This record gives sequence, structure tokens and C-alpha cells, in this order.
Amino acid sequence: MSSCIFWCEKGQKLCGNEPMNYNLAWSVEYSIVREKERFVRQRKTRMLYSSANFNAPPLFAHSNPPKERTLAVFGSEENVWPSPADEIPFWKNTFPSRDASIQVPTDIEKDSNPIHIIHVTAEMAPIAKVGGLGDVVTGLARACLSRGHAVDVMLPFYECIEKQQINDLALITEYNTFYDGNWVPTNAYRGVVSGIPVIFIEPSNEFFKGQNVYGGSYNELEAYLFFSRACLEWMQVAGVQPDIIHVHEWQTGALPLLYWDMYQNLSLKKPRVVLTIHNMEHYGECRKDQLSKCGLDGSTYASMDKAIDDRTIGHNPERLSLLKGGIVYSNAVVTVSPTYLKETLCSGWLASTLLRNREKYFGVLNGIDTVIWDPATDVFLPANFHAQKPEGKKICKYYVQTGLGLVSEGTSAGDPVPYITDNVPLIVCVTRLVAQKGLHLITQAIKHTEELGGQMIVLGKASDGRVQREFEDLANSHNQGSSIRILLMYSEELSHMLYAAADMVLVPSIYEPCGLAQMIGMRYGAVPVVRKTGGLADTVFDMDDSSNREMANGFVFEGIDEGSLNCALDRAFRHYREKTDEWNSIVQKVMEIDNSWNNTASKYIETYNSIRVRW
Repeated sequence: MSSCIFWCEKGQKLCGNEPMNYNLAWSVEYSIVREKERFVRQRKTRMLYSSANFNAPPLFAHSNPPKERTLAVFGSEENVWPSPADEIPFWKNTFPSRDASIQVPTDIEKDSNPIHIIHVTAEMAPIAKVGGLGDVVTGLARACLSRGHAVDVMLPFYECIEKQQINDLALITEYNTFYDGNWVPTNAYRGVVSGIPVIFIEPSNEFFKGQNVYGGSYNELEAYLFFSRACLEWMQVAGVQPDIIHVHEWQTGALPLLYWDMYQNLSLKKPRVVLTIHNMEHYGECRKDQLSKCGLDGSTYASMDKAIDDRTIGHNPERLSLLKGGIVYSNAVVTVSPTYLKETLCSGWLASTLLRNREKYFGVLNGIDTVIWDPATDVFLPANFHAQKPEGKKICKYYVQTGLGLVSEGTSAGDPVPYITDNVPLIVCVTRLVAQKGLHLITQAIKHTEELGGQMIVLGKASDGRVQREFEDLANSHNQGSSIRILLMYSEELSHMLYAAADMVLVPSIYEPCGLAQMIGMRYGAVPVVRKTGGLADTVFDMDDSSNREMANGFVFEGIDEGSLNCALDRAFRHYREKTDEWNSIVQKVMEIDNSWNNTASKYIETYNSIRVRW
């Protein structure tokens, strides 16, 4: 979408391609309504409303559905703003294609010594994304490509992947991969996703079948053991020798073992292996007989200095940990923030393994993909904006409020800037509903936000049935009012809209290796309210810390109790309501912070260069 155009009361153009003239004392109220009018005309013509896109009933069951909210447009024409009574929720609209056509930036300074990197991963945004792992792989790959390096991503060809999101998809190799005593016919396809070359591995057995990335009817651990070997087998068959094989999480933890104890003795001599640990909570527990199915002798790795799961020593049976094996066998190990590195060296059963491998263990703060996450160009937003021209953010907030029924019945849609948009802070929490994310604190935030007269939207889903039911009960008790919405689902489109609408983004994690929500929120002008842990401590600095005024950009609390959270929310609300100029300055400041992958990629490239073999 093109940039916003605002108009003064006499119809004069105030901004577009020209810089904003703030001395014209343009009326925000009048400008907002004019921008709304322009937006609804554009949205009406470009969006296709089809019942085929939505198979569920309206999200909110209103006994008295809200009246249509309409805006007069320079005459008699009227256009409808979104409403919770709409048959198709606003985030289910058809949007212009975005990811498949994204190109790698060409204006970034190129590095002098190009490297060939192959990422081996279970996730990649946007085609196979479950959590932050997918975002990291895509963002880091694109950043390295833009710096002149050769990058490929190797990904299972999940049945659920939408092929229309892949450009130039073609079968490139038919080969066999060993698994459980047999050679399994396997296909390798090449395509381009978001400007990044991707090699998709498709076995002829049941692995990676199903409607979701995870949770198919197959044994997930054995499927990723197969995938790890299939990637190395393809490199050998195709004669591809990258400088770096970059593996991610426990799912590909067996690849370093397979490489050094098998394929390095065959034809793959050049690659060196980097492991990124995104979350130490997931260990990749593995029986010895399961590891043996990929062609290794599982019993060989059942020792303290290799891959035995320390927690199971003396148990029957003892088990292995693919993550531990990956740490031991990789040439370099990276975790996703400096603070999380310190935390993992001090606690957890893998701390002793990490300490023994301390010389090759690094903490590199994740970035965010500023191509995908860019409020100035985001196709999912009703109005675009940026730090120098933030007015479109009000449109996004009002759009979400009306669409979710968070505008009170007494508000007239013709009001230039409704009271509820300007004076009621909107908090957004986009998260997986798991214990790590501070479920009791999210619940408390819902309660306290309502007490403070604010609004809050939670977007997320739980993998645990008990947690899901608890939040369903919360949704049933809160979603009828005009202050809280709990949306138990995942929606990429809606997450973009919520970040753009939010005044604050809440991340109250008990532990957080890095966290992307606080960085994405800041990119979209949402001030973060976070617990001080992991990457949150590396990216958010408290507004009331007089010793660190220069870095201050949010509201931080340290305890895991409700009182600590309440204090942070109280302070954030006071700033929003009582220090308007200062708040606007914070919003502009957080939008200008550079958390892009280009900065982070340089540190990864340093790591790659420190271990690569130069032929």
C-alpha cells in the first residue's frame, strides 16, 4: 500500500511524498477521518470478500450486534467499517501477495569473502512457520544473501505447505536415503521463497504428512533423524560442499553426529557445522535404537562426553539427547541472546555440557525481518506509517477496535477521532500459550488492564488441552465486553494488524531466549512491557531508570508475581495518559531502533569465518 496522504480542513495536501509541515496545525481529528474515507474506498475495491475464505461462524456472538459503522465519503456514498458481526472477519480478507514475491535487498554493502551456507531446519517463515524459529531462519538467510553470500535452506516438504507460496518449484534430484535398514526413495525439489533458494526434501514414506508442520501421525523424532541424514545424502549425491551447514534446534541435532562420524569419512570434507539453540527447553530425547535407525550405532553415543541425557543416567533405559549431541559435535554453538547464554551456563542440566564447550559457545541477539515486518509497506494494514509519519497508526488502532467490537456503542463512527482510540491504551499480547510465556501473568494483565480502564487483545493458542480450556473460559467471560478480546488461534495477518494497532506490547515471559514480539512491537510503534529475562533484558530498558536515559524504551519488571506486573502496567498507563508528549517521543524512538537482521548477520558471519575451511 502506498504511503498515507493527509489533508487539512481546506483540502490542502499536507503530506505524501513531501515532508510533513507540522506548523500547519493540521487537525488530527479531521485528518484521521479523511484518511479513513480514503482507506475504505481503497479497501472496498481491492479486497475480495468470499465465503470460501471463512468456514467458521462469526467470532463473537452478540445478543445485540453492533450497528454498522459507516463513513460518508464526499457525497452520498457510504462504506462499511469492519464489525464483529461481519460474516467474514476482517483478517480473513484476501490480501495482495507478499512473501512469494519478496526480493533480497541489493543496496546492502557486500562482504569481501563470500561463504556458501546451507540452513537445515524444521521451520521457515512464512511457508512452514510455527514459532520464532521460522522467522529467524528466513531473516538470517535473507540478510546473508543481501551481503553477497550464497545461501540455501533445506526444509522437509511438509504436506501442509502451500505450493503457491513457492516460486519456480522444480524437481532437481531423485535419490535414496537410508532409514531403518532400507533405502527410501526421496525427492529433492528446488524453489524460491521470499527471495531465498529452498531445497525441499520429500520422502516416499509417511514422514511429514498431515495438515500441520508438527503433530502428524508419524513418529516426529524419527522423521527428523531421517531428514538430517537425507540432507547430507543429498549434498553427497549432488556434489554440493557448502562452507557452513547451519542446523537449528533439536530436530537437526543428529546432523553433526552424522556428518563427523559418517559423511566426513565419505565425500563431504569441506563443510563445518554451526548449531543455533533457540530454546533450551527442547532437548530431543532419543532412545539408542531410534538413533541407530539413521545408520549410526546409538550405543556409541551413550556417554557423558557425547550425547547421553544426563538426567537418565542409571535409569532403565538410559536415553540420549540430540541437542546435547549437537552441542558436542558442532564446530560452533550459538544461542539467541547474550543474556540467555549467561542464564544457560548457570542453570539447567545442559549447563555442564555448555561449560565444557564454552570456547565455542556464543550469544548472538536475534534480529527481526524488517522486510516482512515493515509498517511502511505492510499489505495487511489498513494504513501504512513509519517513525517520521506515524499518523496512520491511529487508523490501524481504530480499524482493529471497530472490527473486534472494542468501540463502545455510544461512539459515533463519524466522530473524527473517537475518545476510545486516543485516550484508552490498547495492549496486545501475541504469544504461544505455554508456561514459558507467563500464563498467570497474562491472566493478571487481562484483569488489571480492565481495572485500569484500558483494552487488551491476546492472540495465541495452547498445545495443552487444560490451558486451552482455561483460556476458553476467560474468553467466554470477557469477549462480550468492550475492553478485552482473547482470540485462541494463530493468524499471521491479524498479528500484523495487532502490532500496528497496539499502544503497548506485553511480553511477561518466565524465561525468553530472545523474543521477537518486543522487537516487532517496537518496529510498529508499540511500547514494550516486559519481564527482565533473556533477550528481553537485552532489548528493553526501563523508562524510569535514571541511570540509563539514553537506552530507555519501555517498562520492565523483574518478579514473576502479579504485583510486579501490576506496577509495570501502572507506570505505563500513567505515562500514556499523563505525559502525552513524552509518550509520542517514546513511540517514535522505538520505531527508529535498528533490530534488523543485517546487524545480527555480521556476527554470524564472523562465527562462520572463524571455523570455515579455506580451500
